[in-house]
Amino acid sequence: MTLPIAEVLPELLEALHVQRRALLVAPPGAGKTTQVAPALLNQSWCSGQVLLLVPRRLAARAAAEFMASGLGEAPGQTIGYATRLDSKIGKSSRVVVMTHGVFLARIQSDPELGGVSAVLFDEVHERSLDNDLALALALDAAGALREDMRLLAMSATLDVERFQRLLGDAPTIVSEGKSFPLDVRHVGRDPTARIEPQMASAIRAALGADEGSLLAFLPGVAEIERTADALGQLPGNVELHKLHGGIEPATQRKALAAPPAGKRKLVLATSIAETSVTLQDVRIVVDSGLARRPRYDRGAGLTRLVTERASRAAVTQRAGRAARQAPGVAIRLWEEAATASLPAHDPPEILEADLSSLLLTCLLWGEPDPGRLPFLDAPPVAAIEEARKRLHSLDAIDDEGHLTAHGRAVAALPLEPRLAHMVLNARERGFGAAAANVAVLLTERGLGGNDADLELRWRRWRADKSPRANAARSLAAGWRRRLGVEDAGVDEHDLGKALALAFPDRISRRRDAAGESWGSVGGRGFRLDPSSPLAGNQWLAVGEVAGHASGARILSAAAIDEQVVLELFADRVEVRHDGEFDPATGSVTPTRSRRLGSIRLSSGPDPSPDREAIEQALLEGVREHGLDLLPWDERALQLRQRAAFAHRFDSSIAALDDELLLERADEWLAPLLAGKRRLGDIPAAALASSLERLLGYDAMRRLDRIAPAQFATPAGSHHAIDYSATAGPTVEVRAQALFGLSKHPAVAEGHVPLVLAITSPAGRPIQTTRDLPGFWSGSWRDVAKDMRGRYPKHPWPDDPASAPPTLRTKRAS
Repeated sequence: MTLPIAEVLPELLEALHVQRRALLVAPPGAGKTTQVAPALLNQSWCSGQVLLLVPRRLAARAAAEFMASGLGEAPGQTIGYATRLDSKIGKSSRVVVMTHGVFLARIQSDPELGGVSAVLFDEVHERSLDNDLALALALDAAGALREDMRLLAMSATLDVERFQRLLGDAPTIVSEGKSFPLDVRHVGRDPTARIEPQMASAIRAALGADEGSLLAFLPGVAEIERTADALGQLPGNVELHKLHGGIEPATQRKALAAPPAGKRKLVLATSIAETSVTLQDVRIVVDSGLARRPRYDRGAGLTRLVTERASRAAVTQRAGRAARQAPGVAIRLWEEAATASLPAHDPPEILEADLSSLLLTCLLWGEPDPGRLPFLDAPPVAAIEEARKRLHSLDAIDDEGHLTAHGRAVAALPLEPRLAHMVLNARERGFGAAAANVAVLLTERGLGGNDADLELRWRRWRADKSPRANAARSLAAGWRRRLGVEDAGVDEHDLGKALALAFPDRISRRRDAAGESWGSVGGRGFRLDPSSPLAGNQWLAVGEVAGHASGARILSAAAIDEQVVLELFADRVEVRHDGEFDPATGSVTPTRSRRLGSIRLSSGPDPSPDREAIEQALLEGVREHGLDLLPWDERALQLRQRAAFAHRFDSSIAALDDELLLERADEWLAPLLAGKRRLGDIPAAALASSLERLLGYDAMRRLDRIAPAQFATPAGSHHAIDYSATAGPTVEVRAQALFGLSKHPAVAEGHVPLVLAITSPAGRPIQTTRDLPGFWSGSWRDVAKDMRGRYPKHPWPDDPASAPPTLRTKRAS
């Protein structure tokens, strides 16, 4: 079968022959992933290997198998592939499909990429950290060491102009592809209800109305399982498949393959099915419009998975799955008008990720300033500085920022720096095999299940004889061999010790009897399902967490004894002069304590209290027990309400919600605690003034425009606006003060009408309105007639819109 990409291959080959770099834009199904690399092998300049980089292991294996089958071969001959857990490369392999992580390890060990003629970046629009870093190093190597090496960036959706500049004004070749008709239907959904029943309903309707197999996109594995449950009994001719990174390769192949004769496939998939693979026989796509992405919380030092709307580029790719082989239908669970408001592309991970691995790779590359490498988006300076601090804490770099011997050993392992540091440190302490197992469990999602108890997952993995479990054991064995660790049995109690070495700041002690609340060495609060077997322990070594910084949920942890913690980190235990905070009184009793980070090991009265320690204890007391302990006055509370309202219209104005204020307490609260022993000693007006400084002068000016504190009446009186009112921004005002007002007042620079709670001279309510002119011309006459009898000393004109405003009685005026 001739694929559409064949029409532009001559132009592409000519561009690479002459200019060595090019961009290829081709829609899904055009054949760019599987047709371009083999076409390069007979070019005069191509005497070495062609490396094809794809974003996912599933895509690497599927693309290699498809290309090999086209040559009548098995993978590992002319066409090979390499992923973390699986590789098939032979001495005669000319095209090697690999993930970006494998490529980074190769280019680190051989910056010149000896024996490589071309590097192809498929789906380059997927801006993962490894993707951007791999492209930057390849461009740097090609510019300085290998001018003859060809580089090709490929995608169906990309920012052409920016990539052209990055690749030195490289020519762009566009394949129109073979366009089958695609019927896009928007069915909407209830955003307040769970997505799974709505997806199940849409899937059942589509199976009944349209022909062919169906591919449904969901944000994660949990949603896939719940949707499968919600579907209930399927028709006898429908085969259900699940497709995500945690399932076996053989199961993945079944999901990709054509169904048996007389059968239809229903594939529930994550974003793994968006690009680089073709699912045979799919004619229908049902898209939830959601995606799950990692978001790094720099303030907390934690990465959390966030479910959010997919980008326009992603939903375009998803819809295209339905029309790759024949006319198709794409059913979207959102309104058509909402598509325009979707973000154009997925956000580049480099702008918000932990950059420790990137910095370590750059240092090994010989570039201490990653900003000088050819990135499409330069890594943020603040994130690089944070990464330097983290690498220094791991002894990977010295005080001058140079790589240490330990740092080079960390960089030599294909692991995130914390995990590489863990296995190296554990080797010296005699439990390197356990650390290698922990590294596999933390990097291979779903291995041994998804329980928070890492020991339980390890025991399940140990008993699992599936190909994926065996491949993971081979990976751990390979790391042991690289470390020179004997193939000895693993004591499951060593798993917690290894985990503690990787994340010493996340070692946690139980705060409550249920085992739900935990306090960590690093000062962050974590939460655990109290039904977990881990909840009965006093101490945990915590690995993965997700959620907000003030109460992140524990995703993986192992029990550990206090004595073991003290032995591992004896050099970090210190004596402090601090204080015991009492949330009932908001006060601090000076104490002298032994601490491991933020965890107090023991304490007693301190005869010589330290003022700064008391202030810090007050600050930590607020962080632990909440902002309600502070002596808020009306001005401060209204300022927070105004900021929350204004943030909806101008995101540059901080919302001043609890999460932000707790995270930035050092900036606005700490200065108010100087010399204090009780929170109640903070002056009444100080909180509002400190919050105004936190917002800043420019933001306060914008806040005053969008959410003014007061409403000035025509009579000259001023009334506080209640931004917390259920009905919206509300002001209470006497009717006479509004006389002469013919236009309804509004906030948010005229976009939101004020709710006017109009009162009698005695302050009793007589009308609530968002339409003052309508009130004047409507029910006012009946109100005025009644009010004249009750308040004869006050004016009640027939035409209040033209009457003079007043705060006085008739006699007084």
